[in-house]
Amino acid sequence: MEVTETLNEGLKRELKVVVPATTLEQGLADKLAEFARTANIPGFRPGKVPVSHLRKVHGKAVMAEVIQASIETSTGQALEERKLKPAYQPEIALTEDQDEINKIIDGTADLEYSLTFEIVPDIAIKDFSNLKIDKYVVEVEDNHIDEALVNLSSQYKDFEAEDKGGKAVDGDQVTISFVGRVDGEEFEGGGAEDVPLVLGSNSFIPGFEEQLVGVAKGDETIIKVTFPEDYQAEKLAGKDAEFTVTVSQVSEPKDVAMDDEFAKNLGLDSLDKLRETISGRIDEEFGEMSNAKLKRDVLDFLDGEYKFDLPGKLVDGEFEQIWQTLEQQMESEKRSFEDEDTTEEKAKEEYRAIAERRVRLGLVLGTIGEDAKVTIEEQELETALMDKARQFPGQEQQVFEFYKKTPEAMMELRGPIFEQKVVDHIVSNAELPEKKVSRDEMMTILADNDEDEAPKKKKAAKKPAKKAAKKPAKKAAKK
Repeated sequence: MEVTETLNEGLKRELKVVVPATTLEQGLADKLAEFARTANIPGFRPGKVPVSHLRKVHGKAVMAEVIQASIETSTGQALEERKLKPAYQPEIALTEDQDEINKIIDGTADLEYSLTFEIVPDIAIKDFSNLKIDKYVVEVEDNHIDEALVNLSSQYKDFEAEDKGGKAVDGDQVTISFVGRVDGEEFEGGGAEDVPLVLGSNSFIPGFEEQLVGVAKGDETIIKVTFPEDYQAEKLAGKDAEFTVTVSQVSEPKDVAMDDEFAKNLGLDSLDKLRETISGRIDEEFGEMSNAKLKRDVLDFLDGEYKFDLPGKLVDGEFEQIWQTLEQQMESEKRSFEDEDTTEEKAKEEYRAIAERRVRLGLVLGTIGEDAKVTIEEQELETALMDKARQFPGQEQQVFEFYKKTPEAMMELRGPIFEQKVVDHIVSNAELPEKKVSRDEMMTILADNDEDEAPKKKKAAKKPAKKAAKKPAKKAAKK
């Protein structure tokens, strides 16, 4: 094998590789000899097929396999000999001249091809022992627990058994029967009897619940709504509908007593034990917020400390992925760059800067992790996969099978785990004086960090997206 460097410019490299025809011929002979030992071809005894016959019948196909294997082997050898670390899979270019290709397959010409790629830049890892980053912490206070208890009680809210005898307001429960019609015709799933509905719960399609505010027991009313364009029942999507609704009861919410009995209904011994449990969960939540802030500060530090040329193809790929996601989001939300007081050109500049930051940090973290011999345990990967599967209730098995069969998807799971472990390695050698902040201050800080990562989301969209009807449910009046 002969390797010649034909381009060395910045991070760009190009190598010309020549694999002699004699090497290919030897590879073909070895492959055919192996094939002959197991071949079962009509007219020949098993394992007794002449190699010459196999060459005549299968020579070209086997040579194609030999060429592919030779390219993979020689590419690895060429990179290893020159101690080159490509930033991505090198681009391989062979001759497009059909006569030359035929000669290579016939074994009468050397295999020549080029490798084009960019290398990972040399990154000198700095000492982190003098790194000082404030670790923002939030302490759990009684009012946090009290708020959580109020929210918890609302989930177990009951309603007065007796009719309140007045008009319904938001938060009241109405018991209704209804019949839906489109173009004057009743439609399947458009009716139901004695359905309890809490006004303001957004359980039904947009506009339905709002028109029930003010009804009383015994009322019959007509509700006019339009099904969302993305409603899952395609025959109803975007259609105007009328529902004849009869109200059989209006009930007001009943206050839930925060006492030991309430705690026991939740499987705990007492209200004190419930408060203790809630405090622990809030503390975990605050800990996650603190770690998120710390991680962002570490990444900001690294982004400021390391400056080097970036592989252009990696930046382009990252930018295209970000930009495609942005375009899809803006289209679905009916937003334009004018809505965000910017232009497409300025937005592209901002997002390319984000792409460059991500690529830079990825290379730095990769180098630090490699230097620190950071590894990912199989159990860590399994845990991440389980967390991913939980995001798709009812489809967990399909998710497991997809990731197990898709190496690229598994690599996506490995990325965040590796990144976090490298950050943990960095902070383990740094000074982390604690800085206490309130919950609201922490939430504001994290929100600002999110805005820095996505500048086009700094303002609320002037045309917010409609709430998606995620499931048509059994009754069409429901979302």
